[in-house]
This record gives sequence, structure tokens and C-alpha cells, in this order.
Amino acid sequence: MAPRLLPFGSDPVRPAPPTPVTITVDGETTTGVTGQSLAGVILGSGTLGFRRTSANNAPRGVFCGIGVCFDCLVEVNGQRDVRACQRRASSGDVVVTQHDDLPGGEGE
Repeated sequence: MAPRLLPFGSDPVRPAPPTPVTITVDGETTTGVTGQSLAGVILGSGTLGFRRTSANNAPRGVFCGIGVCFDCLVEVNGQRDVRACQRRASSGDVVVTQHDDLPGGEGE
């Protein structure tokens, strides 16, 4: 199932109008709304992989979505190992996907 944002006018909860949030992910600008996690904004842009595994360079994204696993780790504003599912997006955030080689360079 593709990520999507429920249209404001169709939401039965009738929240306040959404306020846009703009972040940069690997040099590309993407937008979301106030209250969304970084993972939500990134997924909404169509990006599924946030980092790559050390051993096989396999893409990883949101797995649990509640901060238990480490599959959505990204660098945010220079701080590494941030769980994208646990951090609310703020306008101006600079997100960089992560990849760490295995010790001794075995992950290349």
C-alpha cells in the first residue's frame, strides 16, 4: 500500500488546516505537514529506503514505525542515528541517509 495523506476536507476528525513543513533529504526538497514524523514526510515523497545495511548494502526504511528497530536511522542536522519514525519534521531539517561499512571495509 502506498503512503498517502488523507485530504484535509475528507478527514472526519476535522482538524485545523495543515501547516506545510519543508525538509531536505539527500539534497532534494520535500514537503509534509506539521506533526508528521520525518519518516512520514520521506515516505510521502515516495522514498522507501532511508539507509543501507553494512553487510549487503540492502535498502532499509520503516519496519516497525514505533522506534523499536533501527531500520529508519538517518542523520538529521548533523546528528547521526536518529530514528526517523520518532522525530517530528521541522521546517529546514536537513536529512541525510546513512550507510556504514563493516569494520575493516568488508561492507564494500
